[in-house]
Amino acid sequence: MKPKIFLPLLLSFLILNSSLLISTVRYVSPTGSSTPPYTSWETAADSIMECINICVFGDTVYVANGVYEEQVVMIPGLSLIGAGMDSCIVDTKILATNTSFRSIVAADNCVLEGFKIIVANNTELGGGIGGTAFNTIIKNNRITSGKYGIYLGSAPIIYMNTIDKISSGIYLFNSNGIARQNTIFTDPNSQSAIIAGIRIETFNDNYYPIIDSNYIVTYARAYGIQKSFGSNPTITNNTIVLNYSPTGIFLSYSDSAKVFDNLILGSGAQGIYNAATQFLQLVNNYLTGNIGDLVTIGSNDLVKNNSVANGNRGFEETGNENLIFQYNNAWNNSLNNYEFNVDSTNLEVDPMVMNDDSIEGDLDFHLQKYSPLIDAGDPNILDKDSTRSDIGLYGGPFGESYTYFDLAPHTPVNLNATLDSLTVGITWNKNTEADFNHYNVYRDTTKNFQIDSTNLFVSTPVTNLIDILPDYVPSIYYKITAVDNQDNESQPSEEVGFILTSITDYQQTISDYRLYQNYPNPFNPSTKISYRLKERGYVKLYVYDIKGELISVLVNQTQEAGFYEVDFVGNGLPTVPNNSNLSSGIYIYQIMVRSENNIPMFTDMKKMLLIK
Repeated sequence: MKPKIFLPLLLSFLILNSSLLISTVRYVSPTGSSTPPYTSWETAADSIMECINICVFGDTVYVANGVYEEQVVMIPGLSLIGAGMDSCIVDTKILATNTSFRSIVAADNCVLEGFKIIVANNTELGGGIGGTAFNTIIKNNRITSGKYGIYLGSAPIIYMNTIDKISSGIYLFNSNGIARQNTIFTDPNSQSAIIAGIRIETFNDNYYPIIDSNYIVTYARAYGIQKSFGSNPTITNNTIVLNYSPTGIFLSYSDSAKVFDNLILGSGAQGIYNAATQFLQLVNNYLTGNIGDLVTIGSNDLVKNNSVANGNRGFEETGNENLIFQYNNAWNNSLNNYEFNVDSTNLEVDPMVMNDDSIEGDLDFHLQKYSPLIDAGDPNILDKDSTRSDIGLYGGPFGESYTYFDLAPHTPVNLNATLDSLTVGITWNKNTEADFNHYNVYRDTTKNFQIDSTNLFVSTPVTNLIDILPDYVPSIYYKITAVDNQDNESQPSEEVGFILTSITDYQQTISDYRLYQNYPNPFNPSTKISYRLKERGYVKLYVYDIKGELISVLVNQTQEAGFYEVDFVGNGLPTVPNNSNLSSGIYIYQIMVRSENNIPMFTDMKKMLLIK
């Protein structure tokens, strides 16, 4: 074609099809009408779908606050922007009648933002957002009450959504998608066969999804992140809180996976479990809590710079062919390394994190200034500040740079005191901080005294004390603090002491009643339950199953003030009817204390988990 003929034709095409090149902004409001074109709030549509039906690729639809009881089917290239996930609501409760239903059907090259999506009356029905979504952005939505929160294939970007009361929060099927900074709570009452915060499934290994910086809370039978079949995911910087759940991160049937800088804590059967992924890279993760098997690994895996603490079995090996296991730390587990030997690069030390006391508290797993895990990782892996990698969370290239703070040691715990002919003996648990130096023992004749330099009795590096009292002392009380190399001093321990009327007549004083969390938890077959009595009293310590049926009476007698520890065995208990074995599950233990005058003085209960 000659240029002078081609140019007029091109101009004619552009003029005739200019509407395809210019996007239109449209509006939807509950007070709108059904008369197009919906190009202002005054002429807004009263239905989202009425508005979408006249839209073309590139249009943007703004939706006002209100409740829209309709299924929404997007078109390619559409931006659908709600007024906010608290008050702009797509409600499909009465429409969702099967598991294939989707409240919003996504399309390629779309943006979906700012909606609350109520999927179904039954949490086993339907999904919030579904379809294929190449280059589609799903962000700042809240999805609740359904079988699936977001069920997408292709390559979506799923960003900063809140998903709750859902069996599977995000389900990526045959997807190269990105799920980042989402908050997900699984449904504690779900009856689905598979329940997961984020689920990845493909039929081949040509997919590389990214799961990054999500916060996931699981209950009962729910997995945190589950990869079943195919794909080669990168799983980084996620926080997974287990509530008696099976597994934090479950990996199976693919060529490879990268799992870096994830935090898994709570109560569950397994932290990270590699079922059949051939080349797993497990680097700089931190796992802690009442977890049965914190990390289970196999052949061809690379496992470096991880830290596991306070569980049953720290690291468990299911195959050692071509396994690289170096620069890891296991601390305070019933068995730190199960079924295999580790080399000298691996540690078994207190990690000294800022605060890991309670999953309900203000947790902080950054390392303290004198933690032995600082610059103790693989020297070939660098932190973001270009120094040698730390072991544990926040280390390595996917971690973060931060300031190490110098904290005082933990307060000494579990004080036990005895008195024999004016000789006092006190013991307590040992501190494990790397920079620990000594204990300060304070003594006074006044109950509930305040510690200061005037009542400092002795400093000692050991965890016991012998004190011989003069015969004229009417009473004596003790408190203990821990001091580190920098002279940081802990808060004082609980107070123990005695009221003396003669050499052989005295009354021991305890600061308070307390029921401690059993340890280990989960357990199999046995665990220890501890408690402290402030005064002499009649003690009953029971164990129930989750249905409230009595399993065992561990204590049923009068006891003096002090610290007590009893064993509970979930295997062939003589107190269980017919001497039957207990099945895996949640059990409840309860203490009730009455005074000698039969007055209730203290009651408390806690949960524990038996896993077989």
